[in-house]
Amino acid sequence: MNTTEFKERIQYYLKDRLATTDREATKQMKYFALSLAVRDSLMDRWIETSEEYSRANTREVYYLSLEFLIGRLLSNNVINLGIEDMCREALKDEPYTWATMRNFEEDAGLGNGGLGRLAACYLDSLATLSYPAIGYGLRYDYGIFRQAFVNGNQVEEPDNWLQQEYPWEIKHLEREVFVQFGGEVRMQDVNGRQQWRWCPSERVKGIPYDLPVVGFGGKTVNTLRLWSAASDNDFNLAEFNRGSYLDAVQQKVLAENLTKVLYPNDNVEQGKELRLRQQYFFVACTLRDIFRRHQARGNRWENLPEKVFIQMNDTHPTLVVPEMMRILMDEEGMSWDRAWGITCQCVGYTNHTVLPEALEVWKTDLFGRLLPRHLQIVYEINGRFLQSVSTRYAGDQARLANMSIIQEQPFKAVRMANLAIIGSSKVNGVAKIHSDILKHRIFKNFAEFWPDRFENVTNGITQRRWLLLANPWLSALITEMIGAGWITDLRKLRGLEAYADDEAFLERFAKVKRKNKDRLATIIQKTTGTVVSADSLFDVQIKRLHEYKRQLLLTLYIIYLYNKILEHPEQEIPLRTFIFAGKAAPGYANAKLIIRLIHGVAEVVNNHPDVSKKMRVVFLPDYRVSLAEQIIPAADLSEQISLAGMEASGTGNMKLMLNGAVTIGTMDGANVEIYHEVGKENIFIFGMSAEEVAARRGNYSPANVLKEDAELRRVLDCISCNVFSSMSPGIFDPIVKTLVDFGDYYMLLADFRSYVNAQEAVNVAYANPREWHRKALLNVARAGYFSSDRAIEEYSERIWHLKKN
Repeated sequence: MNTTEFKERIQYYLKDRLATTDREATKQMKYFALSLAVRDSLMDRWIETSEEYSRANTREVYYLSLEFLIGRLLSNNVINLGIEDMCREALKDEPYTWATMRNFEEDAGLGNGGLGRLAACYLDSLATLSYPAIGYGLRYDYGIFRQAFVNGNQVEEPDNWLQQEYPWEIKHLEREVFVQFGGEVRMQDVNGRQQWRWCPSERVKGIPYDLPVVGFGGKTVNTLRLWSAASDNDFNLAEFNRGSYLDAVQQKVLAENLTKVLYPNDNVEQGKELRLRQQYFFVACTLRDIFRRHQARGNRWENLPEKVFIQMNDTHPTLVVPEMMRILMDEEGMSWDRAWGITCQCVGYTNHTVLPEALEVWKTDLFGRLLPRHLQIVYEINGRFLQSVSTRYAGDQARLANMSIIQEQPFKAVRMANLAIIGSSKVNGVAKIHSDILKHRIFKNFAEFWPDRFENVTNGITQRRWLLLANPWLSALITEMIGAGWITDLRKLRGLEAYADDEAFLERFAKVKRKNKDRLATIIQKTTGTVVSADSLFDVQIKRLHEYKRQLLLTLYIIYLYNKILEHPEQEIPLRTFIFAGKAAPGYANAKLIIRLIHGVAEVVNNHPDVSKKMRVVFLPDYRVSLAEQIIPAADLSEQISLAGMEASGTGNMKLMLNGAVTIGTMDGANVEIYHEVGKENIFIFGMSAEEVAARRGNYSPANVLKEDAELRRVLDCISCNVFSSMSPGIFDPIVKTLVDFGDYYMLLADFRSYVNAQEAVNVAYANPREWHRKALLNVARAGYFSSDRAIEEYSERIWHLKKN
């Protein structure tokens, strides 16, 4: 399609689809017509890719994730198709230019944080590398929430991202499936044999919506299939005729609630039930679709493991295991051993957390009420497994209790992580330190039982989204110097090392960073009203709000710096802008209080006549992919300061590194591997190691730390004495109590002095612009290992065993 044809296609959609003229069209209409024109340009390859997979009939990976944080698709698809120049040319004389249109699209509300963004990066790499793959998820009507701030407090607003028709999805009513819940299990005679049969009491429809996943170059276009829930019986006419409208539509409303919102608040029992329903709905729809594809290609059940691999992204899809067993036994008549052999060979599990509270459990009464047959199967899996464990470790009751799928205390529940491990052929962590913790601490007994089952695949990010698209100025400079090969082989960034001591190049590199900082400074002023200087060091902490990620530690340092400036206003320090962004879960009171504290600190700092000359603090609302694409290219310092042993991997650390931010962090998650890639002189490491944290747990005393550090005591005193909460005295007392009286579980006080020392080293380094830019350049040059292309190649080689299309 040339530019003229492309423009004609846009006009066609304005006229025939939207019944408007070019002159009358709104920005939304123009965006929609443009997106459909771009979609047309990939449609043939999308269909051909699917047909090629069917003809080849080789093994396909099905990537199951309850989150896909895909961001904006228009600009991403245009970049990967290589038609950006055509789009720019086609719109150059229009009121709405390409630059306007590419930023108009709303972020799809399909994910929450790193888990969902990782899944999106992996789909990009699978398509770019031409691996046969389909992503499966849920089509949420409302995303996690839109975040606003009122008097510094997080306020959650509905994220109605589907309010306008979404141009990238295609609805497939002909592929709808049915999912059942509740009821009871009965023994029935089947061909002369007594078998258990599930007799459900509810049924809902799953309707698939397909989105294209365009690989770079457009050769391969894979599919992301999202399921939307609908009522099996839209309207009860009898109830309506009796005058009960609410009863008439009740079942429809209950059914559609399944995919109404991403991750409902599970602090109440109704939320827990809805989330479990979501997970089973997702799994049941997906398995029906996978099995349909398998049989449509003329395959038999016996060769299912040769053709199908299901990768479970965290524990959310773990019901794949009992659901596959139920289908193979109850519907296909297989014996237990045959069905179990097939199931285990087809499934893999990626673990994303070492936090005990994040390892999902479901109370058996809820599980049994919604999925009675599945609970039976889970008990049978557990009984057979524990028998094999007790055979090897006779009399070891503690080991049996730890490895059991069924938790007995403090309440009886199904441990989804244990079920996922037992039902998978491979289990992987997502960074070297994380995988070691899984094998030697969290799942130590399982790793001893199955030493060959555990793998490590360090996470990665797609450079197409996070450099080529997000940072066009830096991308252009890199391509000019070393060619465009890095776009599909990020290891080629090593070629930039040749320019690490080239004064002229470092100056150009610095100018690119400055342009990105100027752009972000404009966004900050427009969004928050705060004026920040692009000459300042942009110190960035952007991620989900959680105590283990320690946004509070950076806040304590800001208060420490505030006190130092008050004491020594004459002291020269590099100008700083501290930039926060991230959402706290609606029911996470402590995280929301930390957000309030950051705003309180910002209010005092930004309005102080002396302090504001040396630092500013901003919290950008509603963190999302499109906002990250604005912040990351502008960052100078990347805050990756979780307590060692807590962060599985992180991917924000990789994105910031790739865009020339220098990391300050603990030896946690992928920071460990970043340290080894960039060298100790190009990263600022502080704090205890994971081993030191574990060793100190039993005798850690926050009081002793405070006793020895007067400056730290003064920081906490500022919070306690309402310096940052003069209008709401005592509001931050719970934060201080968590640190002082309740044990400081995430050991902020223990790491504080080491963190201050690392920050002082940052000040020294930033005061020497040439050396700072050299460090930043070497971070870019040595980011090649962290491509999601590398991660996908490792999955394929060690776990999936795929052949490229």
